[in-house]
Amino acid sequence: MNEQEAKIRIEQLREDIRENSRRYYVDNAPSISDYEFDQLMHELERLEAEFPQFDSPDSPTHRVGSDLDAPMGANAESGARQGFVQRPHRYPMLSLSNTYSVGEIEEFAARADKSLDGIPFSYSCELKFDGTAICLTYRNGRLVQALTRGDGIQGDDVTENVRRIAGIPQQLKGDFPPEFEIRGEILMPYAAFDALNREREAQEEPPFANPRNAASGSLKLVDPEEVAHRGLICTLYHIPAESVTFDSHSQALDAAASWGLPVSEDRRICHDISEIKAYIDHWDQARKFLPYATDGIVIKINELACQRALGYTAKSPRWAVAYKFKAEQACTELLSIDYQVGRTGAVTPVANLAPVQLSGTLVKRATLNNADQMALLDIRVGDWVFVEKGGEIIPKITGIDPAHRTEGAVPPVFPEVCPDCGTPLVKAEAEAKWFCPNQDGCPMQIKGRLLHFVSRKAMDILAGEMTVEQFFTAGLARTPADLYDISKYQLLSLEGWQERSAQRFLDSLDASKQVPFERVLFALGIRYVGETTAKGVARHFGGIDALIAATREQLLEVGDVGDVIAGSIFDFLHDPVQLEQIARLRAAGLRFDGAGQDAAVSDVLAGKTVVISGNFSISRERMKDLIVAHGGKAGSSVSGATAFLLAGTKPGPEKLKKCEKLGIPVISEEEFRAMLPETADSGSSPEGEKNLPRSAAETSAGIEELTLF
Repeated sequence: MNEQEAKIRIEQLREDIRENSRRYYVDNAPSISDYEFDQLMHELERLEAEFPQFDSPDSPTHRVGSDLDAPMGANAESGARQGFVQRPHRYPMLSLSNTYSVGEIEEFAARADKSLDGIPFSYSCELKFDGTAICLTYRNGRLVQALTRGDGIQGDDVTENVRRIAGIPQQLKGDFPPEFEIRGEILMPYAAFDALNREREAQEEPPFANPRNAASGSLKLVDPEEVAHRGLICTLYHIPAESVTFDSHSQALDAAASWGLPVSEDRRICHDISEIKAYIDHWDQARKFLPYATDGIVIKINELACQRALGYTAKSPRWAVAYKFKAEQACTELLSIDYQVGRTGAVTPVANLAPVQLSGTLVKRATLNNADQMALLDIRVGDWVFVEKGGEIIPKITGIDPAHRTEGAVPPVFPEVCPDCGTPLVKAEAEAKWFCPNQDGCPMQIKGRLLHFVSRKAMDILAGEMTVEQFFTAGLARTPADLYDISKYQLLSLEGWQERSAQRFLDSLDASKQVPFERVLFALGIRYVGETTAKGVARHFGGIDALIAATREQLLEVGDVGDVIAGSIFDFLHDPVQLEQIARLRAAGLRFDGAGQDAAVSDVLAGKTVVISGNFSISRERMKDLIVAHGGKAGSSVSGATAFLLAGTKPGPEKLKKCEKLGIPVISEEEFRAMLPETADSGSSPEGEKNLPRSAAETSAGIEELTLF
């Protein structure tokens, strides 16, 4: 792979990882397995190491996934709440490095042994629970706060909901510390999960994909009493050592159990790699009989003094690693193959299977990905196929059982024309998927774009799949702009619509006119432009007019926008059909300027492009917001147009070299703040910095206490 190919691949990987991270943590609607996500992350880590000139401190490889404001996606519930109060974690919650290889566990143990240079230590081996992370604070023995992991620095305050979860004590017993935190996982047992999905299906609501999604969604319900009926349980696994005095991690958990806290009894102290392997082998089989989901084993250095000596990377501790179980597998009959058309025109083959139990759920369908994958599997209708759910997410066929093949079975023929509209399919040279090019006439694409537009993370209009189907069939809506022309009279003429439901839909249309531009841009459905990218582009350009006028080169100035994304945005905004739609949506009253976004605080950086590098007292995203709030633009790479480089701790050496070569000033965070009105030095904060959480730098005194998950 040459340098240009690596740059493009890195950009694609970062966008894919961010989008799938959002689907996992925020929407509770993951579309790939844990294994597939981990492979994307590992590929990105490898490419960034091989091509360090393209590494960036804000890459997903250096950041923890965030669940703030979850759930708001496909699995969001009508009773789910957006806008929980966000509070800072006393100690940032980091993620764990993970592996699917026992060999890498051996390497982890060897590194620890070498670094500790003869100091004796043991391992605490524990189940890796597949739920949603929680941080509990007890004061004088009483539960006073419960936070989700959030982005690792701050989390959503879900205290009232957590108080309704059985097994989490409100008052501790015994000799507990005056105040301490303990971290763990909120889980939904399989029995509660199945009961919840039966209830949702009876109410014609989409079922949750897996127990982890259901637990996360339940934790964000607006009604705490409803949380009490969801059957959630909790298992706790870590106490930050600053608030308690113990020699080892296992002693801390034993003490927590004596205070009445729910701590797993399935942990074990191991003394060498052979004992760790035995623990892994045991639970790889025994986990199938647990009443809740687990997806691996966590191996931690047990002695706290050794943990402190080993320390941390930017994202994870060096004294712990997660071993992920390989996917569970089942064998069942392939009954038929459907071909589905997505909103971008991609045609995906989907296998219809004889129902089979797998990872706690009944599997009836599985993706076959694309024509190349079908050919690689050499699959036939009537075959018995092996199905996996690596992360208990979307089932995938991984192979066939030749012994069960029916004589005379022939390979399926991938369609040459769109299965929905009959248009000949096309495939770009660099693409694995076939596409229907009839984007304006293909019913499935049209309905897919409408569903994307009305979704909660986009325009949040009160319409689901059945409503969109009804509007399309009745000829009321083929484009998002058509939705704003629908009258109450037309709604009442449709089957099932009453005065109240019609008014609620119209009210949601009116409310969508207050949605800020960044979400409108996401709602347009530009290929490769996810929620994060839309936000960055919207804040950089401020409105649709500046964005339409932008060149490809100017689009590349936006952080995380590379050649592929820039080309997609440019082509979309120079398509007459799309420009007509934007004009109609604008006339309907949607926001296509900066109204509703963060208000400008000053114009002291007007006309200046500022590139940031390194770590700061606030997150990098907040620092970029601060630049925009004072009239500037946050650039992604140093060029002749860069006004100055804002350098925090450990800035990128390549950016520093380029600044020196081009004669571009490099200023510190302190110097930058001195440029702004109402700086911290004067005792007040700019508007863009109000209510910011404490950063990792602000808690550096307790760095050895940074906490997992």
